[in-house]
Amino acid sequence: MRAVCWMGVHDVEVRDVPDPVIMNDRDAIVKVTSTAICGSDLHLYDGYIPTMEKGDILGHEFMGEVVEVGAGVSNLRVGDRVVVPFPIACGSCNACRSGLTSVCENSNPNAGIPEKLWGHPSCGIFGYSHMAGGYAGGQAEYARVPFADVGPMKVPDELPDDQVLFLTDVFPTGYMGAELCDIAPGDVIAVWGAGPVGQFAAASAFLLGAERVILIDRFEERLRIARENTAVETLHYEEVDVLDELKTLTGGRGPDACIDAVGMEAHHPSAPVEAYDKAKQLSRQETGRPHALREAILACRSGGTVSVMGVYGGVVDKFPMGAVMNRSLTIRSGQCHVHRYLEPLLQHIRAGDIDPSFIITHHLPLEDAAHGYDIFRQKQDDCLKVVLRP
Repeated sequence: MRAVCWMGVHDVEVRDVPDPVIMNDRDAIVKVTSTAICGSDLHLYDGYIPTMEKGDILGHEFMGEVVEVGAGVSNLRVGDRVVVPFPIACGSCNACRSGLTSVCENSNPNAGIPEKLWGHPSCGIFGYSHMAGGYAGGQAEYARVPFADVGPMKVPDELPDDQVLFLTDVFPTGYMGAELCDIAPGDVIAVWGAGPVGQFAAASAFLLGAERVILIDRFEERLRIARENTAVETLHYEEVDVLDELKTLTGGRGPDACIDAVGMEAHHPSAPVEAYDKAKQLSRQETGRPHALREAILACRSGGTVSVMGVYGGVVDKFPMGAVMNRSLTIRSGQCHVHRYLEPLLQHIRAGDIDPSFIITHHLPLEDAAHGYDIFRQKQDDCLKVVLRP
């Protein structure tokens, strides 16, 4: 089969690789009909996530048709159309029973690597390095899905791929980011980053009852897409002082909750601060450029919540812990527990509350994946989200 393979920093190739096979009674094989390039994939592309190996198959946002099931999978049949959550979950460990599927205790065969880095192991993730289990990803013609009796969810035939594909990751991730804010009627929510997760975090904040949502980015096309598809207010951070503007917009108090949907490769309009963070990151003295996180903490009203959905891999510098402690802020975060959101968010789509396809700017054949990665990383051609068709 053909698959998108990581060959090094800023180097992906579509190559011939062996077809996946059933390795466990709880496996299924899915023929991929749609797969997407995620902002998290760019961290692999840019070389900031360790333990990648040449030839690794990328991709954790995919859906398709079940073509084979193991003897232990009774909930799926050949021919079922499914979306596949990006975290791999066993369904039976303490974390999974608590609904915390992205910290499954059994799905990562290389659990010792993240345990050394983070103190405890993490779950397995499709196509996301060997520290996340070394699983082949879904930017391919076919994918092996472990624990298929727990993960994939059947989706109705009347909904096109573009409407349900993002249930695999970015829609639940944005929704969880908003849910962690414990939104109450009248709340004002600020979101850093108008990429796919930020777009869905903003839209989800309205679904959960926010009165106002303020979205912050530097790409006008992304801000325009958000304004046209949701009721957000927008700030261009290269044109205004974000902290001052947020105080003005909230009567001096600050947003009730702030969502960091940027993560470890944030940019800063100040050249010295930008240069400082980039130099520290490139020299591996810090693993992330946390400007968006710093700003969210400083902007949030006292007693408010900072929700962190942007990906961070290790340590960051100049973290404003004094602001967190002295102003009674709550920080909540996590890889998304996608499984718990699949059915509720599918119902929102079916009810017409949201059409997630609004974030798609590019459809490309799988063979053009290298081009897709390049334009997504470079923000060329107003690229917001690339969907690949095998």
